[in-house]
Amino acid sequence: MTYSAIFRAWLGFACVLALAGAADAQITEMKKGEGGSDVQGSAGTSGSVEDSGDLVKCDRPMGAMAVVEPQGFVVQALAKYNLGSPTGLVRMMIQQSNCFVVVERGLAMQNLMQERALAESGQLRGGSNMGGGQMVTADFMLTPSVVFSDDDAGGIGGAIGGLLGRKNAVLGAIAGGLKFKEAQTSMLVSDARSGVQVAAAEGSAKKADFALGGLLGGGGVGAVGGGYSSTDEGKVIAASLADNYNQIVVAVRGDPNLQRDIGTLAQEAGTVRQAGDVFSEGDVLRAKIGNVAIAVDSTGSGEVAKLVKGEEVVYMGAEENGYLLIESGKGGGWVRKALLTN
Repeated sequence: MTYSAIFRAWLGFACVLALAGAADAQITEMKKGEGGSDVQGSAGTSGSVEDSGDLVKCDRPMGAMAVVEPQGFVVQALAKYNLGSPTGLVRMMIQQSNCFVVVERGLAMQNLMQERALAESGQLRGGSNMGGGQMVTADFMLTPSVVFSDDDAGGIGGAIGGLLGRKNAVLGAIAGGLKFKEAQTSMLVSDARSGVQVAAAEGSAKKADFALGGLLGGGGVGAVGGGYSSTDEGKVIAASLADNYNQIVVAVRGDPNLQRDIGTLAQEAGTVRQAGDVFSEGDVLRAKIGNVAIAVDSTGSGEVAKLVKGEEVVYMGAEENGYLLIESGKGGGWVRKALLTN
C-alpha cells in the first residue's frame, strides 16, 4: 500500500471517530426537561399537567377501568431491559386522557383491604368511616402486553465494512450498528360484569438507535462497545402503548352501549359514602334484636308490623335515609339498616 493510500485510510478513520464522538455526545448528553418518553407529565383531579399531547382526550369519563398486571413472561421480558411492569405507565395515560376513571386493583389493593380489616377488628379510631360499600366498581379490565423485536442485520457497521473491503473493515466496526428496535404491544379490554371482551388494539413503534463509540487499545482498534439502553426501550414501548390506548378510546367512544354512568374524577374522589354493610337485592336479612319496626316509608313514620330477633326478611334493592325496603311474612315496608344483618 502506498503512503497516499495509507494516509487516505487514516484520514477516513479519523473522520469516522469524529462523527462517532459527536453522535455519542448527542445521545448521552444530559438535557434538562428533554428526557422521558411519549408519555410524561402528571395527572390529578384537576386534570392533566404537561402531558405529551398525543393522547386522545375526553370531556368526561366513560366508565371506571382497572389495569391488570401483564402475564409473568411479559414481566420477565421487560426485566431483561431493566424495565418494570407497564401498568403504572398505562394508568397514567388513562388518567391524563380523562376517558376513564382509574380504580385500584393492583398491589395497593392488599393495603386497601388491610385497612378495612383493621376497621372491622376495631383497631382504627372511631369516626374513620372505613368499611364496606365505598369502593367504585370497575366497569372495565384492561390487560396490556408487550413483545420485543431486535433486528440486527449488521447495520451501518456491516455495510461500511463491506464497502471498504476486508482490510478497512475496522472502519465499519468503529461506526457501530444502526439498529431498528421494535416493540409490539396489545391491549385487551373486558367488561367487568359479563367478562366479554369489548375492545382490542395492537400497535408497534420503532426507534433508530446508534450504538457508536470505540477504543484504541493494544496493537489496534478495539471492538465497538454499546448495547441497547433500557431508556430507549422504554420510550419505544411507551409510544406503542399510547397508540394502543388511543385506539381503545376510539372504540369505546364509538359505541354508546359501552359507556357507563360515572362522575368526573373530582366527583368520584370527593364523594365519601357512609361505610356500612353491603346488601344486594334479594338478600335474606335478619333482625338483630326484637321489636324491630317495619315502617310505612323511609322516614320511619307509621308502622306495618314488628320483627322478632332473627326473623327473616328479603331486601328489595332500595335504600333511603338509612332505611332498607324489605318484604316479610308480616308485610312490606322500610326497616332501619343498622338493625338488620346478613
